[in-house]
Amino acid sequence: MPRLQSVERFAFEFLAELCSTYSPSGSEASLAPLIDRECRRLGGAFRVFPLAPGRANILALWGEPRVLFTTHLDVVPPELPVLIEAGRIAARGACDAKGQIAAQFGAIDTLLQEGLCGMAWLGVAGEESDSAGALAALELAPLFSSCLAIVNGEPTNCALAAGQKGYLRAKLSCAGLSAHGSTPELGRNAVAELIAWISALDRVEPGVDERLGREAWNLGLIEGGRAANVVPDEAWAELSLRTVPGGRLRAALEAAMPANARLDALVDESHDYFDLVPGLASASVPFGSDLPALRALAPNAAALLAGPGNPALAHTRNEELSLEELKNGIALFAAIGRRYLRDATTGNTL
Repeated sequence: MPRLQSVERFAFEFLAELCSTYSPSGSEASLAPLIDRECRRLGGAFRVFPLAPGRANILALWGEPRVLFTTHLDVVPPELPVLIEAGRIAARGACDAKGQIAAQFGAIDTLLQEGLCGMAWLGVAGEESDSAGALAALELAPLFSSCLAIVNGEPTNCALAAGQKGYLRAKLSCAGLSAHGSTPELGRNAVAELIAWISALDRVEPGVDERLGREAWNLGLIEGGRAANVVPDEAWAELSLRTVPGGRLRAALEAAMPANARLDALVDESHDYFDLVPGLASASVPFGSDLPALRALAPNAAALLAGPGNPALAHTRNEELSLEELKNGIALFAAIGRRYLRDATTGNTL
């Protein structure tokens, strides 16, 4: 291991331990003992808020919070082998989002050593699945009445996200009419209708927003039919749209819906613009986050999204975070904290 400052060393070791504890959606509480230990090392107050068996939000406080650092506890499947080297950690969650946890605690460590207080850290469950943690966390809003900034950690190569696109996850269902495969003219092919419906998106020029970037869509699941020699009478698919103001994809999807079809919105979230900090790099990002929901914890606070790591590696089998990226993340979160913190401190109470 290269010679590190104590903050960097603790953060790197903490990240290695976090990555060695698999925490897919539904098992987020497994991280509680590690975070409890790190919180107590830094003199913070710690509390777990159970949501369901195996699930929890986790809160740590250092005085009355003026800055809230937050990210998610869960990771996507599958679990990956953990490779820990001097210069990097390759593992599920290395950048999304356990690297955010380690970097945020490193920043809190740094700020405490500088004599600053008034911070909170919140880890939420379910960002990768149902956002149950973010919704449940809103009951904590009275704790954040003096909060000036909510800093949500996601891998952005340490650039502040200008915002996030709208997100529609939808189930498309087509009902056809079965017939013998030798006489398809006697039936109505639900699979063919579904494919034609989805293909309408290929004929649309996606909209572009100056801050949010370009619209996108993805077909994630598709299923239909009963046998190769039967005209299928049912078919369904799940797809996601990342939309921008004035975009065309959603309208095209709705307009192309065939007769005897349904479009059910499973998740439907509007776009959001985030706050930026003069002097810090910014960029558009393709993904979504819990930050729009978490804004309600402190509606008048600045809402910032950034963190170490390459977003192109998140959710892949090549996920990793380098030591240099971790150091840059600590520096970024500490710089944001300094901007909003004041010297007044209060005791740690929950």
